[in-house]
Amino acid sequence: MQYKASTPNEYIAQLPQERRVVIEKLRGIIMGNLPKGFEEQISYGMLGFVVPHSLYPSGYHVNPELPLPFINLASQKNFIALYHSGIYADNVLMNWFIDEYPKHCKLKLDMGKSCIRFKKMDDVPYKLIAELCTKITVGDWISKYETTIKK
Repeated sequence: MQYKASTPNEYIAQLPQERRVVIEKLRGIIMGNLPKGFEEQISYGMLGFVVPHSLYPSGYHVNPELPLPFINLASQKNFIALYHSGIYADNVLMNWFIDEYPKHCKLKLDMGKSCIRFKKMDDVPYKLIAELCTKITVGDWISKYETTIKK
C-alpha cells in the first residue's frame, strides 16, 4: 500500500491500529539498535533509514540525489515488510539471519532478496530484528555497497 507522507510520524498516523502498533515497535527497535550515523526519513514512500549525504555525498547510484538506503519499513497490503539492504549485499549476514530466524519465530521465513515479510502481526521476531540492526555500521555499509552493489 502506498501512503502519502512527508514525515515518519505522518506515515505511521495513516496506518490501521494493528499495523501502527507493530510498525511503531519495529521503528523503535531499529532506531535504538542501528549504529550511529544512519538517519530516519521517508524513503520511497516508506519509513527509511539511510546514510545521509553528509556521510556519503555520492548518494544512491540509481539516483545520486537520494541518500544511500539501508533499511526500509513498510505496511504493505497483506504484510509488513522490512527491507534490509545489508542482507541483500552480504551472504554471510543473510545466512546468519536465515539460521537464527527459526530460533525466534514459529512461522516459516518469508523472505525475498532484501525483503522480510511479516504476515502475522503477533509473530514478529523483535529481538532478532534488534540484533540484525547492530550487525553493520555506516562505514561497513558504505564499503559493502561500493564493492558489492555499486558498479
